[in-house]
Amino acid sequence: MSKADALVLFGVTGDLAFKKIFPSLYEMAKDDRLDVPVVGVAREGWSRERLINRARESVEAQGGQADSTAFDALAQQLRYVPGDYTDPTMYDRLRAELGGAQRPTHYLAIPPSLFPVVVNGLGASGCAQGARVVLEKPFGRSLESARSLNATLHSVFGEDSIFRIDHYLGKETVQNILFFRFGNSFLEPIWNRNYVDRVEVTLAESFGVAGRGKFYEEAGAIRDVIQNHLLQVVSLLAMEAPVGPDLDGFRDEKVRVLKSIRPPTREEAVRGQYRGYREEQGVAPDSQVETYAAMRLFLDSWRWQDVPFYVRAGKRMHVTATEVLVTLKPPPQRRFSGREFDHREPNHLRFRMGPNVEIALGATVLASGQRGHTENVELYACRDVSLQTEPYDLLLGAAMAGDHLLFARQDEVEGAWQIVDPLIADPPPVAEYEPGSWGPDAAKSLIASPAGWHNPVAAD
Repeated sequence: MSKADALVLFGVTGDLAFKKIFPSLYEMAKDDRLDVPVVGVAREGWSRERLINRARESVEAQGGQADSTAFDALAQQLRYVPGDYTDPTMYDRLRAELGGAQRPTHYLAIPPSLFPVVVNGLGASGCAQGARVVLEKPFGRSLESARSLNATLHSVFGEDSIFRIDHYLGKETVQNILFFRFGNSFLEPIWNRNYVDRVEVTLAESFGVAGRGKFYEEAGAIRDVIQNHLLQVVSLLAMEAPVGPDLDGFRDEKVRVLKSIRPPTREEAVRGQYRGYREEQGVAPDSQVETYAAMRLFLDSWRWQDVPFYVRAGKRMHVTATEVLVTLKPPPQRRFSGREFDHREPNHLRFRMGPNVEIALGATVLASGQRGHTENVELYACRDVSLQTEPYDLLLGAAMAGDHLLFARQDEVEGAWQIVDPLIADPPPVAEYEPGSWGPDAAKSLIASPAGWHNPVAAD
């Protein structure tokens, strides 16, 4: 697919553009990779000069004083088209601003409810011809709405021109799960039901809804992060090695994982809400929306049959951390050379994806000076998080280059909704939990192990 020759940013005056997209465009300009016009579109009647000032404020808010040469390169590419998304003449003005561009990329940094409006407007005006479209999650609110959205998209764009962003797939730390698995031959022989006892995926945030109460009332933890972020992580942990040279081999394997996951029953899931959530702005006083969700998943596959995958996500938790723990089965015997050793904990592999970055192997060794006793140690590698490429830097460039590898395909999105849809339709009750805790007590019963959940520690 040819490189895009223009970028159209719908919702250019919004929070996403301010916090993520302008800084990414600035980094592209800094690296001499921004060589196409960037046309901002929004309802506000701004001038081009005001948009440039907004971009400068964004860059400086995220990273301090902007490099003048790099920012001037960004400002030189900026254009602005104001107008209502429902007004056909706005798309005519956009077409005129694009000039001779034949392969624009339209980035929809707007509320999902406006996706059909803008997509149909692009189609009717001819702005979609030769173009591609980039959408932010959530891709629907249910399986039915996701299918409806996909039907709207496909009425204007082909699947190869649709880029569905889940920024988790742009995190180098998440991608590293895949490379650690398939780039090291020592791991493959034990990465299966014969050696793995359980897998835990935790996305914990110590903060609350942070002024986004109205949004969270429409989403909840299952829609917000489990249906997309955490199921993507599960796919990377459980998938088979991709076959063939094309990009679809990777996405095919992720879809196979999603198809193998049994939708959890009400007894295999727990929902929680932190005390004080109902006092947040925009939240209903009798809200039943979950700010915490945990579930036990099983994959009907040869590799993972009967191995439980536990996923949980919550706000106002004890720490902010995203971590995977893969616990291995214990060795078959404890007695060696006439002595019995006290194995304390099974071996494990731990992937820390944020805020710091770690890969660790938990091992048992002989305790120094203590005959017949062992201790557990972690052999780990850590990486300076400042060296990581920001997800939007990677994803924005990939979309403009036409590289689909890190974007969700239609069947992938619908496969994830099929897993959580029954739970959304018939959810377990919401249990209150204390801010700063690890969620409601009921979640402890999901894990059969006496050790319970693995709770990540705070970053140093």
